[in-house]
Amino acid sequence: MNQLPAALLQSLENLPGFDKEAFEKVHQSGEQITSIRLNPNKLSIENCQLSIDNKIPWSLHGYYLSSRPSFTLDPLFHAGAYYVQEASSMFLEEALKQTVDLIKPVKVLDLCAAPGGKSTLIQSLISDESLLVSNEVIKTRVNVLSENITKWGAANVIVTNNDPEDFQRLENYFDVIVVDAPCSGSGLFRKDNEAIDEWNEKNVELCNQRQQRILADVLPALKEDGILIYSTCSYSKEEDEEICNWLVKNYSLSTIHYQLKKEWNIVETKSPATNAYGYRFYPDKVKGEGFFIAAFKKLLVANSKQQVKNHRNKTEKLSAKEVEVIKPYLKNVADFSFIKLKEETIAMPLHLENDLLTIQSCLYIKKAGVKIGTIIRNELIPDHELALSTIINDKVAVVEADEQTALQYLRRAELKLDVNFKGWALLTYKQIPLGWIKVLTGRVNNYYPKDWRILNK
Repeated sequence: MNQLPAALLQSLENLPGFDKEAFEKVHQSGEQITSIRLNPNKLSIENCQLSIDNKIPWSLHGYYLSSRPSFTLDPLFHAGAYYVQEASSMFLEEALKQTVDLIKPVKVLDLCAAPGGKSTLIQSLISDESLLVSNEVIKTRVNVLSENITKWGAANVIVTNNDPEDFQRLENYFDVIVVDAPCSGSGLFRKDNEAIDEWNEKNVELCNQRQQRILADVLPALKEDGILIYSTCSYSKEEDEEICNWLVKNYSLSTIHYQLKKEWNIVETKSPATNAYGYRFYPDKVKGEGFFIAAFKKLLVANSKQQVKNHRNKTEKLSAKEVEVIKPYLKNVADFSFIKLKEETIAMPLHLENDLLTIQSCLYIKKAGVKIGTIIRNELIPDHELALSTIINDKVAVVEADEQTALQYLRRAELKLDVNFKGWALLTYKQIPLGWIKVLTGRVNNYYPKDWRILNK
């Protein structure tokens, strides 16, 4: 491994919990930790065949693996049965559980969401009545975010591609805003050796300024009494404690104190300037990478504006006849609003329809709810989103594949299956859907998305 920057080590010298010798040793060890988080709607630990080592202590569905498999060659990875996520960052789960009543319907914004680890975690925690807006600022990264949200299968998520300041149009709208801010990345040096050479003090300062700008832009969208959760994968105090100080000094925010278990070895920090709490994860103390997290509650402000009014955009909905066409594909048709977007139909939970219209009037939406497909001559051409969703009817025709067939399907290759019926069917692996096939006389058509196919032979 490349030598750690001397300027970084020097800047950490007096920070709580920093042990230079242990810190350098763990970075030179070459140890690589692999961790996953199961999708509770698709896979249980009893049915997981990966090499599970230990449970991640602050995550209900998070596990360490004893070795890193080829995830590309595991069909369940492509089915959204689990997400490969760094263990320290899964502490977001504990952060939310200790600050938010997750039984109640809440509106959550994940502002810097790509590639989707924190958004899929949040979705697993919130109720079906809640809404998650998963946003990515960078256009080139929003496709991978949409793909991972699709794989997770939930209907109560809207993916957007907007700058933080755009959310000011949704004033006092969200109960929770999560900002996993762009940072200098020193916490991930063990995973990305090249990042060591790119690190410098000037970039840390630039990140500090960008983090302030992002937070200042998005804070108007947080409701009074709402929760802001801020995190980075940086060790630098300029991006961590100093941002917490800046937030408390400049905005109507109060710091939140978390209850930690001693055996977690998470280091609590408390700023003498504002008494703002922060939580540091050092790889020589926890089984994970470098991470920082802090939370705040937005205080009541006199003469503040009320929550944004609903914007009633006109939407085209399916006719009763068209709903009958898609009815066999869904568990509970009455729970959804079916909206036409161009030639395609999306299913949005009925209770979230007004929120969709409001957000549509303010933001650029990349994906919303579950894309059902296209109706042509009274037949549904089902979309891949429907195949991977948790709203699909259990009575849809299914063809179970072995591992080799599943991988052929994921390569979008020709399939040879012995099937005694015709029509649309879900191809499943270990009873978990991978996508659609259409059985015709003498052949089976593979409908796996071309852009998603795996190239690994």
